[in-house]
Amino acid sequence: MQQQYWEDLEIGKILETGAITIAAADIIEYATDFDPQPYHLDPVVAETSIFGGHCASGWQVCALMMRLFVDSLNRENIQSSGSTSVDSLRWLMPVFAGDTLIAAVTIVDRKLSTEYPGYGLIDCEISVSNQHHKKVIQLTTDVLVATQGKWDSAND
Repeated sequence: MQQQYWEDLEIGKILETGAITIAAADIIEYATDFDPQPYHLDPVVAETSIFGGHCASGWQVCALMMRLFVDSLNRENIQSSGSTSVDSLRWLMPVFAGDTLIAAVTIVDRKLSTEYPGYGLIDCEISVSNQHHKKVIQLTTDVLVATQGKWDSAND
């Protein structure tokens, strides 16, 4: 597939991602290292928590979303150079051991970057859903993508 630049990415474009399933061992490993709360660490304790079951850290779900998002960008041959902000992030419901996640990324705006010459920003709304088509997180972020002109001038 041919390289896609900022100019190629139209408002309204939706990037579908692959799917990823989270295992209980993954939840415990992540929680042990980064978010050691009882309902992430211990499935038995989690049953009596406000979540009603062994659930992943919201930050782990964000990391899984990032994996799905970047894989989608790579599959579309869109070379992201990172993000400058996450304008909103909402955890809508817990992600439990055994859940399978998929994300939909919608480009909602585009603008040239004033801070990074040769790059444009695409504003994205990302929603992550589980296997029951229930949204688990929703966020908005921007992504830096090289403009065609950046590569044309680099080859001069």
